[in-house]
This record gives sequence, C-alpha cells and structure tokens, in this order.
Amino acid sequence: MLEQNQTAPLEEVMQQIAEHKGCGTSSEGGKASCGSSSAPEDMAPEVWEKVKNHPCYSEEAHHHYARMHVAVAPACNIQCNYCNRKYDCANESRPGVVSEKLTPEQASKKVLAVASTIPQMTVLGIAGPGDPLANPEKTFKTFELIYKAAPDIKLCLSTNGLALPDHVETIKSFNVDHVTITINMVDPEVGQHIYPWIFWKHKRVTGIEAARILTERQMLGLEMLTAAGILCKVNSVMIPGINDKHLVEVNRAVKSRGAFLHNIMPLISAPEHGTVFGLNGQRGPTAQELKALQDSCEGEMNMMRHCRQCRADAVGLLGEDRSAEFTTEKIMEMDVQYDIEKRRAYQEIVEQDRQEKVAAKNAELLELEEEYSEVKILVAVATKGSGRINEHFGHAQEFQIYEVGTGGSKFVGHRRVDLYCQGGYGEEDTLPTVIRAINDCVAVFVAKIGGCPKDELKAAGIDPVDKYAHEFIEQSAVRYFKEYLGRIKSGEIVHVDRGDADIRQGAYIAA
Repeated sequence: MLEQNQTAPLEEVMQQIAEHKGCGTSSEGGKASCGSSSAPEDMAPEVWEKVKNHPCYSEEAHHHYARMHVAVAPACNIQCNYCNRKYDCANESRPGVVSEKLTPEQASKKVLAVASTIPQMTVLGIAGPGDPLANPEKTFKTFELIYKAAPDIKLCLSTNGLALPDHVETIKSFNVDHVTITINMVDPEVGQHIYPWIFWKHKRVTGIEAARILTERQMLGLEMLTAAGILCKVNSVMIPGINDKHLVEVNRAVKSRGAFLHNIMPLISAPEHGTVFGLNGQRGPTAQELKALQDSCEGEMNMMRHCRQCRADAVGLLGEDRSAEFTTEKIMEMDVQYDIEKRRAYQEIVEQDRQEKVAAKNAELLELEEEYSEVKILVAVATKGSGRINEHFGHAQEFQIYEVGTGGSKFVGHRRVDLYCQGGYGEEDTLPTVIRAINDCVAVFVAKIGGCPKDELKAAGIDPVDKYAHEFIEQSAVRYFKEYLGRIKSGEIVHVDRGDADIRQGAYIAA
C-alpha cells in the first residue's frame, strides 16, 4: 500500500493522493490493459511507453496520473452546433470553456507550477478554447518552452482536424506524440447538421461543401499522423437522431486509418450554454444509449469510456478540476522549483500501488477460474480516486460504473449526480435523482452511507454495500459478484436484468 515504505521527503506529496479524485478501469479477465503495470502482450514497447502513464490513453492509469490543459489557443476555424466558447465561466465543466487565456510564457510557468505541486501530473495538453492549429504560433511556442523546461511531461494536442495535414511535420518535430481529433461524421450529409460553417482558404464555406472539406482533411490528417508513428485518439460527440447510428461507420473509418482509441462522448446541450443544439432543444443521449453505442463499436478497436469532457484549462486527475488553485495571478507569485527527480520518486511509489491493485484483482479472479455464467451485473462505485472505494455516498458527485462477470470487471462509464449531502444533512429531493442515475446497477459500493439513503436504495432494488470501504474497486467487484453467483445457485435470489427499462424495482428478486 502507498502508506508503507514511503520515505520522509515524500510524506507530503503522498498525502496529496488521498485528496485527489479520479477513476479507472482495466481489461476483462485479468489481462493487462493499457493502464496496468505490465505491457499487454500485443502492444509494442514504444507504444506502451507512450500510454502507460497517460490518463486519457490508458483506462486504468487515470486512477493515478493527472493531466492539465493550457488555454493558449482562442481562435477557431470551424463552428460546431454543440459549442459556445464562453470565458469566465468557472462553474461549467465542458470543452471550450476557460476562465482566462494565457500567453505561451504564462502557460509554461503554469505547467511547471502544477507539475511541482502535483507530481503525478504527466501530461500537458492544448485543446483550445478554440482550435490549437488555428493558433499555430502560440501552440507550438508553448510546446517548445515546456519541452525544454520539463522534458518528462508528455505533450498532447486536440484538434478538429481542418488544418491538421499542414502541421503534421511540425507536430512531430516538437515531440508531440499524442493527438486527438474530433470526428463526428464521415458523411457530409450528416455533417451539414453539425457544422454550420468552416473557415477554409480565407473564406467561409457552409453546408455540405463545408462538411465534405472537413471530413477529407480529417481523414488525411489521421492517416499522416499514424504513418508518422503518432498515437491518435478520435473523439466523437453522440447526437441522438443526427449521428448516433452513423458513429458506427465513423468507428470503422478511423480504425481502418490507424486510430489507437475511440472516445464516444455524450452531447452536452443545456439551454443555458447558448449553443445551437441547446437552444433548439436537441437532447443528449441517456447513459444506457451511450453504453449501447460504445458496446457496439467495441471489439478490435479500443474504446475510451472514462472521458470527463474536460474544460480547456482543466488541472488534476480526470473527474476533478484544480484550475482555481493555479490562476495567473497566483502562479506569477510562486517561486517554482521544478524537481524532476522528486517527481520520478513519487511516480515510482504510485507504480507500486498500481501493481498491488492489479495483483489483488488477479488473485480474486483465480477463484472464479472454474466458474462460468452468462450473468453480468453493473455496480456503481463512489470513489475519490487511487482505485479504491473511498467516498461517502452523500458526498459523491458521480459514480463510476463497472460491469462484472465471470470474466472479470470492466469500467463502462460514469454517472454524474447532484450532491445528496448538504452541510451535514441529506437533501431528500435529490435522492430520487441519484437512484435514477444508477437504477440499472445491482449494487452501489460506498465508504459510508446513512440509514435513510440505505433504506431507499434497498427499496429501489439497489444493494448499498459499505463492507468494502477503502478496498480496491475491481477486487471488491469480483468478490461481490462471486457472492452474488452463490446466492443465485442457492436459490436465495433470482437474477433479473436491470437493463430492461420496464423494471422499476429490484436488481434481483427474492426467490
């Protein structure tokens, strides 16, 4: 465990782990996933080095490693119907939103300050608030400064892809080895309903022609990046009734061009955000619809399910935002001492914790080796991070969702919820919304839970489980599933598929 064998100089930074929030997942059946402590057998060593500590490219590593974005790229060369790049909007967590824009010099100092304060920060990304490649001078100047000052930090770029083919050689020259492209369609007939216009060759282009140019440039850029050995993640926004069915075709297209990871995200379309889709009433997908689409695209293609649709100035583990701690005013007053050796020492201890987590899960799986069942269940988990069940039910603002079967456990998504506990008492109006968010789950794992919500969860057929408090998530999920199968075999319960929309009570029914 992290608390054991730690050296005195690291005591302070070790304490920081418990204060961070995050989540993760690993592959089913106990095999090494992109984020476990040993490389998968089918992954080249050079690729493993790029992904093993990357919280976005590794499903499990984001339990432990942080990222940050710097907002140096305000201009954009396309318009998306789901985007409204608002500034000074600190309470919104969605792409394109920032509280302040930075110069490359300010961004460089901010990165050093964050990396010194959060030693598990391994990745620096530029994602906006516009498009980084519509602001190439600022983007590449920032990368240049950071690469020289902090060569241990991975550099990432997120782009809509319109200008991508023009900058692949520059991206490679700055050692940017992770690029994310947002690709929402490969058919201009679909694209015209997502993109009102693009700015191309010094003029605005609209309609099907704009979508045609955009998709051709995106596919070309993806091909060029993969040919250059740069890892590519494709982001797609799921928009019900517009591109939801079409995204299966997008998945095939990006896979055939060498994309490493596909991240299908739900549309965010609240009216108060002022987007076209938000104002015209376009709904986002339900959690069940999103999972079904992700499941249909999963196979040989790696799917990212732990995305938090981060702000363009996000700081910390996925699922948290510590950007308020590092405003320009604050960092300019800081005396930053970047200690690369201290960062490495800290990360070595993090790796020990990861190895212990994987070993615990694999040990639990050994006891399921002789079992086979088609039964699979979903469990919700309240966690602050580090791969443990360490959050009070009433303090959870999201639940991590794991699918568990005889093949093991697999992270399949997260559900955001309103905070139930308000200043020491439960907000009863909130509890039904929390239950609805996890009503397809058999159980919810928590560090602690009060009597009232426990009774309400039981009445809804969701088993509130606090006996695994502060244990590893996946080990506990497998242990619970083993007990669940035992109860089915003994006749104590009858398993019911909670994915059925008609089931309103009971993940299981007393026999």
